[in-house]
Order: sequence, then structure tokens, then C-alpha cells
Amino acid sequence: VLVAANELGVKEIYKIGGAQAIAALAYGTETIRPVDKIFGPGNIYVALAKREVFGQVAIDMIAGPSEIVVLADETAKANEIAADLLSQAEHDERASAILVTPSMKLALAVAREVEKQLETLPRKAIASASLENYGAIYVTETLAEAVEVVNELAPEHLEVMTAEPMQLLGQIRHAGAIFLGRFSSEPVGDYFAGPNHVLPTNGTARFSSGLSVDEFVKKSSIIFYSEPTLKQNAEKIAAFARLEGLEAHARAVEERFKK
Repeated sequence: VLVAANELGVKEIYKIGGAQAIAALAYGTETIRPVDKIFGPGNIYVALAKREVFGQVAIDMIAGPSEIVVLADETAKANEIAADLLSQAEHDERASAILVTPSMKLALAVAREVEKQLETLPRKAIASASLENYGAIYVTETLAEAVEVVNELAPEHLEVMTAEPMQLLGQIRHAGAIFLGRFSSEPVGDYFAGPNHVLPTNGTARFSSGLSVDEFVKKSSIIFYSEPTLKQNAEKIAAFARLEGLEAHARAVEERFKK
């Protein structure tokens, strides 16, 4: 992080964290100047602090506990699905790990594999609590119905482990990051493939996207009318203004052409 900051020309770095860091960045302290926008995930206290200061500053999102949904058909391997579900369940007792499949045979096999693999996990207690509280297996009638369930869930991470994952991509409307095929395990995205790790959770992928360079850019509208262009349209502009009962708006345009 320090090397990247140096390459980008970042001049100020503060070693702070927690809800108090959010407050310092939003309101400023004797040593820290207030900022315009706060980015990045944190624990529940950081998330709530970001919610509290929103409006005073901008934020990227309120990121909750990690989520994974695996969309799979009968061609998928139960041991691989179980491993991927556990890779998120071990994060946090509030993390969620869900399988959606039209195959009852696969669903039962995955349930057995999860129990088997759980026994040897160093973070077994956390993963067990996560699965008990927020783990689920949905068995649907068809693959099309499974896709509908996925879009309703709008997960942070979605793995598509089907015979033809590329064919389903166009049907996925709501997901923070989409991992296609059995060799695109979710940790590939966490550590190596390159997409941002900060993604919408708790169904917010229905209306938001993962953190990207776009979050660091804002846009301004630029308007330049020449005299002939305004003169040609002044009457129409004034008419719109008067329809809204805003006489001063209309006169602001007409004033330019008074004789």
C-alpha cells in the first residue's frame, strides 16, 4: 500500500483505524484535515460510523459481512462447492454462504462435504456459526428458476458452476462480482485476478457496484450558448419557466435581448 501511495504521489498517510478514524476523516482533528470522501470496508463499527457521517462527507458504500452464492447444476463438483462456501463462512459469524441448484443430488452431496471439510478448518467455530446463522441451500425446479433466485439475492460474490457458465452470464442482473466456471474460485478474485475486493453486500448489488476508479471521479456539466443559439431558443426557455411559475427564470433569459 505504501509503495502504491508513493507511486501515486500521495503525501499524507495516517496510521489510524476504527470508528474514530472515520470521525477524524469526516470532521478533522488538530493533525488531520477533513476529507471529501471516505472509502473502504471495515467492521460493523466502521460501517455504522460511515453511515453516521454520510452527508458531511461522501462514502463509497456501507459494506457488510462477506457473502457468497454458488449457482450450480448437476455437473458441478460437491467438494469444490463446499470448499468455496467455507472460504466465505470462515470470515465472520455474520457471513453468508448459499448454494442455489436445481439438483437435489448435488445439494445433498454438498451438505455432506461441508460437514466433512468443516471438521479440519482452523476457524471451525466461526465458520460453523456462520453456516448455522446464514448458510442455506436452495433447491429449485429448473436452472432458470435458480437464476431468478440469484438475482433476488443480489450477492456480493456469485460463482456460476454450471456446464455452460458463459451462457448464463447475460441473465445475471445483480451481483457484485461474478466468477465463471469451476476454476474461478472466489479467492482468485480476492488475491490475484485483479477486481476490487470492496463489493456491495446485503442485496445492495441491485443498485450499486463494486469500488472502482469511478468512485474517485466526479462530473460537472458544462454549458456554453452563443448569442444566436440563445436568441433562437429564448422564447421556448421562458415558456418552460413560466409553466413552472418561475418568472425570474424567464426574465433572466429575456433580459439579454431587451432593446
